[in-house]
Amino acid sequence: MFTGIIEEVGRVRALDRRGDSAGLAVDCREVVSDARLGDSIAVNGVCLTVTALPGQGFTADLMGETLDRSTLADLAPGAPVNLERALRADARLGGHLVQGHVDAVAQVLAVEPAEHWTVLRCSLPPSAAPYVVEKGSITVDGTSLTVMAVEGATFSVGLIPHTLAVTTHGQRTVGDRVNLEVDVIAKYVERMLGAGVTTPYSAGGSA
Repeated sequence: MFTGIIEEVGRVRALDRRGDSAGLAVDCREVVSDARLGDSIAVNGVCLTVTALPGQGFTADLMGETLDRSTLADLAPGAPVNLERALRADARLGGHLVQGHVDAVAQVLAVEPAEHWTVLRCSLPPSAAPYVVEKGSITVDGTSLTVMAVEGATFSVGLIPHTLAVTTHGQRTVGDRVNLEVDVIAKYVERMLGAGVTTPYSAGGSA
């Protein structure tokens, strides 16, 4: 589990394709300061398992599902990536509950700088649209953000200078592809309602 609060921007050292899988090597310092083999690190919002700690970063394996459902297959040596360690049980939940499971890939449609902040407008794939609401939470490349607006097949988020400085969003350009993760609570609520799960309220109970 993650929070969507980016701890460090790392750099891709290598992405080695191996048929239907790949090996990813990332150079970084902060997120590996206390890492061990088997730990989870989110890379651009994708939860990956540390397979090696070469001293200046980490490596992870990417299976075909990950390559097909996220933007990690697009990475090239030198590319910046948002990094976050898994949430400790005694830590503050600064963003929102993030699983590191990509629900859809969106495209950046506009980057609109204002005087002291920037609006990022992205496409909203149909599979993710039911779970995205104004003032709700969404994860964009691993970053917990608040939805400013939902208009048709697009959504917008606002980026303050701090976010632009400490994440990859400060380098966004039109046409970039980004990983989206919607609020997991919304997905579970939909599943329960669709299955007709009985609750104390639907059964006539009271709190």
